[in-house]
Amino acid sequence: MFKRLFLGSLVFGMAAMGPPAHAQTSCAPRESIIERLEASFGEALTGGGLQSASQILELWTAPETGTWTALVTNANGISCIVASGTNFHIEEPNLPVAGVPS
Repeated sequence: MFKRLFLGSLVFGMAAMGPPAHAQTSCAPRESIIERLEASFGEALTGGGLQSASQILELWTAPETGTWTALVTNANGISCIVASGTNFHIEEPNLPVAGVPS
């Protein structure tokens, strides 16, 4: 009885320590990910910025279909898809932009 209880708690404990499925990311050379985003989804680079000294965050979108993908590209040229979705839209900002007369 003790063996079964121990084995059961070990198996369930190991399963609980695994990462959630949505936490997994897809990484590949940037060129191959970009080719797939353009060919399969019609997405184009919409914006981005430096996340750190060695990482760039990029947002790729397809206005026609509303799909979007967020990439993080490392200095070594490897990009990882960190998020993606549908129903992308751009809100018109009501705030004045520095250096642009209103």
